[in-house]
Amino acid sequence: MMEQGTLLRKVVQVVLSVTVLILLLMTGVRLLLTNAFVQTEYNMPYFPEDPYGMTKEQRQTFAPLAMEFLLNGADVTFLGDQTFDDGTPLYNMRELSHMVDVQKLTEKFLNVWYGSIGVFLAILAWAWLGKWMPAFKSMLSNAGLVTIIALGTLILLIAISFDAVFVGFHRIFFTGDTWLFLYSDTLIRLFPERFWLDAFVLVGVFTFAGGLILWRLLRDKHATTLTEKE
Repeated sequence: MMEQGTLLRKVVQVVLSVTVLILLLMTGVRLLLTNAFVQTEYNMPYFPEDPYGMTKEQRQTFAPLAMEFLLNGADVTFLGDQTFDDGTPLYNMRELSHMVDVQKLTEKFLNVWYGSIGVFLAILAWAWLGKWMPAFKSMLSNAGLVTIIALGTLILLIAISFDAVFVGFHRIFFTGDTWLFLYSDTLIRLFPERFWLDAFVLVGVFTFAGGLILWRLLRDKHATTLTEKE
């Protein structure tokens, strides 16, 4: 019985650790998919101006619409119908194709986020009803430590070479070179490298901080096991 309980605890610990990592990471990503983050970025004193002449006001208008497209389930005409003041299409066909791919990827990410919330709540309910909350808190603290290690590694890699992390991300989630654009393309002008660097760092810091809070606040050397009886 003890061996079975130990094995069960290890399985739950692994599932909870993965769930917490995904939950914190995806929550950070979701917070960035907001108009608030976009507007904050454009108002940072170090944020680069568009070398091709797009005004700050134009960028603050077009960028939130691009973000909205990732979440609203609209077809590509939502972006395809957008134009500059002279009637020139805002995006070319390559950019529109990429944005459709990003929209699909965003939908998958959000489904994973929703799933992680469901799994976390299910384990929490199990712990509450099964009266092993001390063990749950201990495992949650351990999950926080796993998150710290994973995100600490990611933040270090970003510090060493953001370009390598950025390229690696796109090669994993997108086919071929469909994500490569000219500096004169609208997507690059709206979302330059500085935007993505800040986004990666903020998600990393948010997730790292969440893990740190869980680890520090829920540590309990005297936590009970799943099989301990009242």
